[in-house]
Amino acid sequence: MFKFLLNKIPRPLLIKTSLYLRPIADLFFRGKGTIDPINGRSYRKFLPYGYKQLRPGALSPGTISLERHRALWLFLQRHTDFFTQADRKILHIAPEQAFFKRFKKLFGKNYITVDLYSPIADVKADITALPFEDDSFDVILCNHVLEHIENDRKAMSELYRVMKPGGYGIFQIPLDASRPQTFEDPAITDPDERTKIFGQYDHVRIYGMDYFKRLQSAGFHTEAIRVKDLFSPEEIKRYALDENEIIPFVKKPNL
Repeated sequence: MFKFLLNKIPRPLLIKTSLYLRPIADLFFRGKGTIDPINGRSYRKFLPYGYKQLRPGALSPGTISLERHRALWLFLQRHTDFFTQADRKILHIAPEQAFFKRFKKLFGKNYITVDLYSPIADVKADITALPFEDDSFDVILCNHVLEHIENDRKAMSELYRVMKPGGYGIFQIPLDASRPQTFEDPAITDPDERTKIFGQYDHVRIYGMDYFKRLQSAGFHTEAIRVKDLFSPEEIKRYALDENEIIPFVKKPNL
């Protein structure tokens, strides 16, 4: 039933529904157990989540964060200056609930969110035609977006265009590290078939390790950072991370 709802209910409606359910779940599941590093709270259990296959203990009831969100938060906190440079301009594509209010409070008007459909985004825009001037943003977050975009190379080009020289970004995607080449087939349009092949009803490809070459073709310097190299086994268990997650860290070189 849970997988059916995820695959059939439109994403904007899921976001709106979770806005109301999150505070209730936050209180109900409090207890000793797994820690959500985003809000610092401990819960007696995390919830299952997944489109193609449910992953037990994936979703935090407190922030609605998944493994990738918690890994991203910890990476930004421990390995970048993200939280200590509040005067920087931040672009966040398809903002996640776990981060939206926290980043808005930290960066204020310098934090800009963009999405075509999300009810919490500031700007409604297409990632392949961003309404911003060249070299506008110090940091860009674009996570689990590009796998939805038919012309992902154009989107990467736009992200590069609006990033300032010397800026950086994190562009997470569902990545099959065992696959050298990305697989995509525009003829596959049926939602059930997309879920079967690409992992989710609205995905248009499954990325392989050549993802980094695509980013490099847009001009970015890239680094593939593995969660298991950043965190101890104890931390991976404590924060319910995916040890196989790869964080794509990109930089726009200074001209």
